[in-house]
Amino acid sequence: MTGLERLGSPADTPTAEHLFRAHRAALERYLLSLGLRHQDCDEVVQETFLGLHRHLCAGRPETNLRGWLFRVAHNHALKVRAKRGLWQVLLDCFYDPEPNPEELAASGQRQRRMEAIVRALPRRERACLALRAEGFRYREIAEILGISLGSVAASMANVARKVGGV
Repeated sequence: MTGLERLGSPADTPTAEHLFRAHRAALERYLLSLGLRHQDCDEVVQETFLGLHRHLCAGRPETNLRGWLFRVAHNHALKVRAKRGLWQVLLDCFYDPEPNPEELAASGQRQRRMEAIVRALPRRERACLALRAEGFRYREIAEILGISLGSVAASMANVARKVGGV
């Protein structure tokens, strides 16, 4: 095993490949829910895992690496979105030049209503919902987004109220 595979840390630390396999798909889903394009997601995931490598090689704490990965990815995603501009993000959310047959078949009335509700959610509520869907607890969501536990609970209550009738 090479030094790159071990991340330069103690023997009980998971390999870079293990961490990547365990968290890549969830990170990509979360980043897509923030409105990033697929190619931007790839870039953010790569930057996030490079950051993890630097974090662990510097001997920093290895606790809650999943939460750490999502927080770093969230921050990188905000930077990418800021570079692209709001209008391009909105266009990407509403326009897909080549929808695939599965997407066309799955566009029933209930799904369209749900998508409209989620799109209309404020950014904080949408981020809380996406992280909760990935299995994070409220406390972890608060840490990742840098907000209070009460704000997470209030955001999730608002989401439940808005989605409840669908």
